[in-house]
Amino acid sequence: MSQETFHCQEELKLESGEVLPEFDLCYTTQGHLTPKKDNVIWVLHALTGDSNVQEWWSGLVGEDKFFDPTKYFIVCANNLGSCYGSTQPLSTNPVTGKAYYYDFPNLATRDMAAAFDRLREHLGIESIDTIIGGSLGGQVALEWSYILQEKVKNTIIVASNAKTSPWTIGFNEAQRMAIESDCTWGEKRPDAGKKGLETARAIGMLSYRHQEIFQASQSESEEKTDHFKVSSYLRYQGVKLANRFNALSYWVLTKAMDSHDLGRARGGTAKALSEIKSKVLSIGINTDMLFNKEESQFISQHVPKGTYREISSIYGHDAFLVENEQINYILKSFYLENND
Repeated sequence: MSQETFHCQEELKLESGEVLPEFDLCYTTQGHLTPKKDNVIWVLHALTGDSNVQEWWSGLVGEDKFFDPTKYFIVCANNLGSCYGSTQPLSTNPVTGKAYYYDFPNLATRDMAAAFDRLREHLGIESIDTIIGGSLGGQVALEWSYILQEKVKNTIIVASNAKTSPWTIGFNEAQRMAIESDCTWGEKRPDAGKKGLETARAIGMLSYRHQEIFQASQSESEEKTDHFKVSSYLRYQGVKLANRFNALSYWVLTKAMDSHDLGRARGGTAKALSEIKSKVLSIGINTDMLFNKEESQFISQHVPKGTYREISSIYGHDAFLVENEQINYILKSFYLENND
């Protein structure tokens, strides 16, 4: 696997009307292009993911896995705004020579897709066999599929939607309120909002998992009045994320998720979906409380070449990272039926 950084010196005009004068995207590649360059698989990560797809989606990507680098050329780039090597709030603003911090521009999923398209052109890739992404990655993948039109053959959207619901925006806003409540928020320092991010992650975990998995893994075998297992679990998850991520990137990325609307300035969501040219597999999860399965069904119902499949799991939204056997079966069926 090769990890590199693409530096784009051309400005990127954003949906907000703001401009990034230049930007970096950290990305990894695995495998080799065929002479026809027709074996590209582009994977898009979720909210706090990175470009090392073989680590966080090991059940799907790797040697002898469904997306095998001995057969495919696999690309995964870190989202614009994320803190794993791409331009983000702690990056230096080339105009001022200082870190952006709170002056970092508002991003939309459409902007992230546009940045990836610059990387595609840089890599000399004319067409993509498959774009696949889950959660926020699925939102960006859908935007990019719309932009690419005939240049992408298959689009796989896992546990995601075509427009962010008020429910999801509400969860994200509650997390940002937690970050705002940190007394260090507003200060220009890399760890600003760190304690608030711990709380934000705890709130997020309640939407990523279903109550069944909490019941199965966090229920108590003894009678207690305090110090519950689930309390320790949520605190641990909060600290774990805060030690590897920063609150400023979390703020920017959740705002981008909130802004997701494929139909904005395109005649509405249904119309925009109807204009996607690729074959689309939309995978829902029966217990997903963050992006419910009806949102996935909506995608498959409104694209011209849509297929819907469902994961059955007690894990909730996080099932897309856990239920590897089901996902592999769904993908095999989709490719057999749609890619003769």
